[in-house]
Amino acid sequence: MSCSLPLIEDDPGRDSRRSVRVLFTSDTHLGFDLPSRPRVERRRRGDDFFSNFERVLAPVFEKKVDIFLHGGDLSFRSKVPAWLADLVFQRLADIADTGTPVFIVPGNHERSAMPRSLFLTHPNIRVFESPTTFTVEKNGVTASLAGFPYTSSLRSSFPSLLESTRIQEAPPGVRLLCMHQLVEGATVGPGDFTFRSGEDVLPASQIPGHVAAVLSGHVHRFQVLEKDLKRRPLPAPVLYPGSIERTSFAEKDELKGFLLLELSPCEQRGGQLKKWEFQQLPARPMIGLELEVDGVTPSGLEKRLKERLLTLPPDSVVRIHLPSDPPAELLPVLGAESIRALSPPGMNVAVAWPRVRFRHGRALPGVPARVPTAG
Repeated sequence: MSCSLPLIEDDPGRDSRRSVRVLFTSDTHLGFDLPSRPRVERRRRGDDFFSNFERVLAPVFEKKVDIFLHGGDLSFRSKVPAWLADLVFQRLADIADTGTPVFIVPGNHERSAMPRSLFLTHPNIRVFESPTTFTVEKNGVTASLAGFPYTSSLRSSFPSLLESTRIQEAPPGVRLLCMHQLVEGATVGPGDFTFRSGEDVLPASQIPGHVAAVLSGHVHRFQVLEKDLKRRPLPAPVLYPGSIERTSFAEKDELKGFLLLELSPCEQRGGQLKKWEFQQLPARPMIGLELEVDGVTPSGLEKRLKERLLTLPPDSVVRIHLPSDPPAELLPVLGAESIRALSPPGMNVAVAWPRVRFRHGRALPGVPARVPTAG
């Protein structure tokens, strides 16, 4: 599935003969649930993330885009094993080898800085290690991409960060602001929580009007912001591609994918976003189950679990919640080995109760789950 929408009507100042195509992805979280030495052979969610990452790269290798932009949280954490870093950065170098320039915004999971790698020294790979503007020529269009690493103090530091990029000094053509941040009006979670304030939230009034668009990672829900909270047009649209896979149950009903953008030069506005197209990626179903265990025998619980799991899509990611702590005699049935034996082989299942919380799809002793809303 894909959807597209022209955002700006044709303008007399636009040169309709020239345009530049950008592939924009973010929050790939590669390495999530992908241990280097797994203790148990089972389906890993990490393979889902890498499979979708390869789908994202396909338009690049098919020569359908001119620029590749990653909006942050390339990997699932800042310190990753060497084999994982090499695997990820090698693919970015493969993109760069095609002649397509690669731009990367360090996100919060990178702790605002990319790991060191020889692959990242490729002359066609640019990382926003500090506030800066990179300029490339494509199809007769000068494209200037300004950006800076993730910062938790965005509200107070944004004016100086934007000025430090020197985007206003960029030559005529297409100008883009690239970041990994929260913007006022962005929504997340099953309750559609809306970001309105906070030191890490950019006020809509600070969005610059001299860029064609603001391209941001960090929020895992795909969305395009064109108006502020009072329904007034933004100086420039803000686009979030979202994550490429569901990372938590807060995202269980969200579409996952990436964005294809087409932009044309316009001296008056720093370029025009002619249209965007959301390319949907396959995402495994995430299903939450409530299971009562009061008065149930171990054999009865095994039967109940197996029957419930067999009614679900066999590739589901399942979270079973027990409303009360189970008695000791049921704990062996709720153990990881037992749950794997009762589940279809392509399913990922976690079980938790009031004194157990989830982490990366596993149940751990602790407090009840707190579901993250942005990565």
